[in-house]
Amino acid sequence: MPARARRSDARDNHALLLAAAREVFAEEGPDAPLDRIARRAGIGNATMYRHFPSRRELVIAVYADEVASLASRARLDAADPGAALFGWLAVFVEHVRTKRDLALSLTTPAGDHETLFAHWHETVNETAAALVDRAKAADAVEPDTDPLDLLLLATGIALANAPARTPRLLALVRRSVSPADPG
Repeated sequence: MPARARRSDARDNHALLLAAAREVFAEEGPDAPLDRIARRAGIGNATMYRHFPSRRELVIAVYADEVASLASRARLDAADPGAALFGWLAVFVEHVRTKRDLALSLTTPAGDHETLFAHWHETVNETAAALVDRAKAADAVEPDTDPLDLLLLATGIALANAPARTPRLLALVRRSVSPADPG
């Protein structure tokens, strides 16, 4: 049921469940007990199952919310498009590093994860492309900078699972795509 057509208490319960699931999945992983999520939300199990009839539907809702949040953090109006691009890539690295298990829990042989992942990848790719286009227009990156290349490099940084090195590694990537100094 569309969110605006729900009663206000149902919308509130839905939001509470998503927030609780996000926290519990972050703490315990995507296999965390669902009753723990319901308790954290202060909602009964029956209410939770009315909103999310299966674990998979809850994980999909949480991960979709995470991708939307990631996309919304792109600062397309920033005064420094280069800084905005690499600031968002830092957020992307953290997203991949901390949300990967959640996304991978959706990959099942019989599942529709290809369709879901295609939509999520499209959202991320469009966000990165918009940021790269702005950085190119501001001469903050080389004209041949490819958004997918940056996403792949950022994913590699995330999978290295060395959060303390992330700023340095992203700085190396930034230097590699920055316009050469004519001097």
